[in-house]
Amino acid sequence: MTALDLPAPGTRLVFQWRKWDGSPHWRHECLYLGRDEWGDWFGQPEGSRSHRPSRDFLTEQANVTLMSVTGDYAFTRHVPQHRTRTYIDLAWDLRWIDGVPTGIDMDLDVVDRPAGEGVFIDDRDEWEEHRVRYGYPPQVVAHLEALANDLRDRVAGDMPPFDESVAPGWFARLAEFAAEPRSAR
Repeated sequence: MTALDLPAPGTRLVFQWRKWDGSPHWRHECLYLGRDEWGDWFGQPEGSRSHRPSRDFLTEQANVTLMSVTGDYAFTRHVPQHRTRTYIDLAWDLRWIDGVPTGIDMDLDVVDRPAGEGVFIDDRDEWEEHRVRYGYPPQVVAHLEALANDLRDRVAGDMPPFDESVAPGWFARLAEFAAEPRSAR
């Protein structure tokens, strides 16, 4: 999507995930925040809905998510009070489709819980199960396994955009949009 085709910052939309076989996965109600060198940013104010088959909840705290320019991960930063600082969903074909951010959730996640386990790769069991069930192509498997290790190291090394230099500006923008009446957007 070109910059001319992007929604206006502050636009409400639903970030849509699916699984490799096309079945629905997470849907996150959010606001489009804008674009920077890292990709497109979205925010969920407190009380935003996230749902998938068999699970539905409202966020208890705000978060911002980066849809990377590479299209192979989405990085979510939570507010400091949240037990998980960073959550990165590894993805495939993560892009805009008909004005909607859409991607395939590829099971592996990079998680940072500073007061607990630290930085780690999560859901390896699901990854192994789905590799077989869905028949992930070998080149996809190799790419995403290498990417998971790289992202884990970049998060642990506090490298941008995973450090504290990038997300605060997007949280400020989210707060501005969340404070505006819906009719002003």
